[in-house]
Amino acid sequence: MKGIICIEGVVGAGKTTIGEILAKELGMKFFQEPYIKNPFLDRFYREKERYSFLSQMYFLSKRLDIMEEVRKKSGCIIDRGMSGDYLFAKMHFKSKYMSSDEFNLYNKFWNRVEELIEKPILTIYLEIGVAKAVERIKERGRDFELNVDIDYWKTLNEEYSKFFKKQNKKSVLRININDMDIKENKSDRDKFINLVKGRLKEIKEER
Repeated sequence: MKGIICIEGVVGAGKTTIGEILAKELGMKFFQEPYIKNPFLDRFYREKERYSFLSQMYFLSKRLDIMEEVRKKSGCIIDRGMSGDYLFAKMHFKSKYMSSDEFNLYNKFWNRVEELIEKPILTIYLEIGVAKAVERIKERGRDFELNVDIDYWKTLNEEYSKFFKKQNKKSVLRININDMDIKENKSDRDKFINLVKGRLKEIKEER
């Protein structure tokens, strides 16, 4: 399979696990979201107004780095893409974590990057309830996420839900994973993979 497949969803949706499974199944390279090296992320969760802009600009800069690597591959899967980056920034602006000047500057750079990079052939949106996402966040135990107020996760989930409800293109596949255990349950995993393969076949046949 040639092209980019993007996995989107809120924190705790399971993008990394699912991306790794799909990459192995489809024989593609997987690029994980570079949250570990973000020097502003843990500080953002403690001081959102101070570090929101810096954290989002870091992710945007790393998105460019990832896309440079993507150009060397015939096909790959990425953990969160441009849409997800923008939804975070938009939410932070609406929540007053970013000032108008910061958001406008971020928006300028985001639009420029969006023009430059290759667009995904398929974006998979993982629909999940807030309670289930928070449960998974607690299970994996990243320190900087554990003390985040649940209202932050609720607002993020609402932003994702509103955005992807409007995306009715064939290049966007919404899958509700709230009651699925793709990592441990083979039946759920096979169902998920077949949904993805089915949509990719449709896209290929239309080209």
